[in-house]
Amino acid sequence: MPYVDSDGTSLYYERHGSGPAIMFVHGSGGHHAIWWQQVAALRDEFTVVTFDLRGFGKSDSSMPEFDGQDFPGDVLAVLDKEDLTDVMLVGQSIGSVAALRAGLMRPERVSCVVLGHSLGGISNPELKELAAADRAEAVKLPVIDRLLTKPFQTERADLTFLFQQMGTFNVARMQDLRNLDTNGPSLEEIQKSGVEVAFLAGEKDAVLGVKTVTRAHELLPGSHLEIVPGAPHSMYWETPEPYNAAVARLRRTLTAAKEAV
Repeated sequence: MPYVDSDGTSLYYERHGSGPAIMFVHGSGGHHAIWWQQVAALRDEFTVVTFDLRGFGKSDSSMPEFDGQDFPGDVLAVLDKEDLTDVMLVGQSIGSVAALRAGLMRPERVSCVVLGHSLGGISNPELKELAAADRAEAVKLPVIDRLLTKPFQTERADLTFLFQQMGTFNVARMQDLRNLDTNGPSLEEIQKSGVEVAFLAGEKDAVLGVKTVTRAHELLPGSHLEIVPGAPHSMYWETPEPYNAAVARLRRTLTAAKEAV
């Protein structure tokens, strides 16, 4: 499987299938392998790219400290290596922050960014206040309860255990990445970039509420909104079928809109 150099750091990535490109950007507990249910479902229609940010999975983790500000460059290094254009970046949680920044840096390669369970680090006082209130409630819960629903944990103890094991392959931790959304883009900067933005939220997300995501959608003219019923923060894992359907729907819609121009 291929590796690419990102400013002196070796990154692992995979490319599957063919068609319009979708690149998944994992969150703080993930890596390329968390997308197994997405790759299998989407590769027959789309080019699906997965990779490991520095400090995660099979990418270089030897650095003494990790700086989330380097992550957008990691995303772009893979896109450049594969010479992909008209890519839809799909972020998961904090991975959405890296995805949005990468898209704004290189709109000639990225046509759309899907902010999964995240506001993408958008700099807006109202949104920051709403997100902070959501986080204040989330931290009252055990970490696993923030990410997966209680019924799923009970009924699928096997997949819950595997979900928890996934994070053990990473060296970087959430506390290393807090500065990723420092000096984030404004709503005006996003609009001027020409990059389409879609908000993808789960109805039962315990980390970022649907009302907060809906408000972000309202404040960003032209943005798209997908809310998956019954889905938690890690819906790519717990509710893959509706998640995959939403991702495919967004990719088809945005491709059709681009071709119509």
